[in-house]
Amino acid sequence: MGSRIYLDYSATTPVDPQVREAMRPYFEGAFGNPSAAHALGREAKATLEQARETVAGLLGTADKDEVVFASSGTEADNLALAGTAFAYQERGRHIITSAVEHAAVLETCTALERGGFSVTYLPVNGHGVLDLEQLRRAIRPDTILVSLMHANNEVGVLFPLADIGAITKERGVLFHTDAVQSFGKVPLDVRHCKIDLLSLSAHKIYGPKGVAALYVRRGVRLQSLLRGGGQERGRRAGTENVPAIVGLAEAARLMFLEMPGEGERMGKLRDRFEAGVLARIEGVRVNAQKGPRLSHTSNLTFEGVEAQTLVVALDLEGIAVSAGSACHVGSLQPSHVLRAMGLSPEHVEGSLRFSLGRFTREEDIDSVLAILPHLVARVRENAPAAR
Repeated sequence: MGSRIYLDYSATTPVDPQVREAMRPYFEGAFGNPSAAHALGREAKATLEQARETVAGLLGTADKDEVVFASSGTEADNLALAGTAFAYQERGRHIITSAVEHAAVLETCTALERGGFSVTYLPVNGHGVLDLEQLRRAIRPDTILVSLMHANNEVGVLFPLADIGAITKERGVLFHTDAVQSFGKVPLDVRHCKIDLLSLSAHKIYGPKGVAALYVRRGVRLQSLLRGGGQERGRRAGTENVPAIVGLAEAARLMFLEMPGEGERMGKLRDRFEAGVLARIEGVRVNAQKGPRLSHTSNLTFEGVEAQTLVVALDLEGIAVSAGSACHVGSLQPSHVLRAMGLSPEHVEGSLRFSLGRFTREEDIDSVLAILPHLVARVRENAPAAR
């Protein structure tokens, strides 16, 4: 990335060189269609199944036939929610989710509501934490699915999957989690947490864009949303993207190898960054600071600052950060996550997400801490309210 400082790893990550090399043969000589019967097809099929086995093994005790490959975390979330809703609608038409889910979940729930399903949106407290008693009370006789994310994409708060899974299993309800932000960064076992469906994506873990996976526990029915082929055991039609799937598996393997040490390293860098900002700049709040968080995510509110203006100012200095979710780039809608946490409109408008990653170093943090106070002061000075 040259002289630029990239602190937007929650939006996407660069492809690791080892991942790129693992993919290379499948763009060149080993290019067969895994559904073809000839030698090139059989080779591609064997490669596909090896990647499936690798991903399954990194989910704890999953089996490879429980992994469905898809094109994105968004597609995986859509398939998990709509696919199970349609498959189980004779049992009930009630779904439970939270107010802070990714748009891929929330917008799918909205579409299902238009189709006659009922959705309960659980609130969170000011630290982004879920009340499990509210979850218990929300489950009804006609509830068929609970979809609650593992790690929030804006503030990094972690939901207690094992506790949620215990509640859903006790009540006989399916449990889906969007683990796109957490997979490869914190330990996760689908059996231990009693998870029925789990979404993950390659481009959040130094793999290629355009590939993801959905874990579907054996025995869970899923109605395919795509028509035109029997690929992925009839659960997702379309020729599999073998090079990208190889990249996903290799990226996941590397993430799990480095997980313990890397998590601790980034946690120290994040704490160093937050302490440095609070010491140098007045009127700053660390959002979700008291909730359990991913070690690499920091969401800060700067009073008297318009976040997009500060994003641009930082970008001009060669520092990449974001204001909210990357999925809402170009949107003027305020963060639904921060609103659900009870932040005022002014504080929501002044919030930025800084997310660290594999290539973040101490000197990067120190450079940002040297530049940020001057930029915040300048933005505040030029803000309409200050004039």
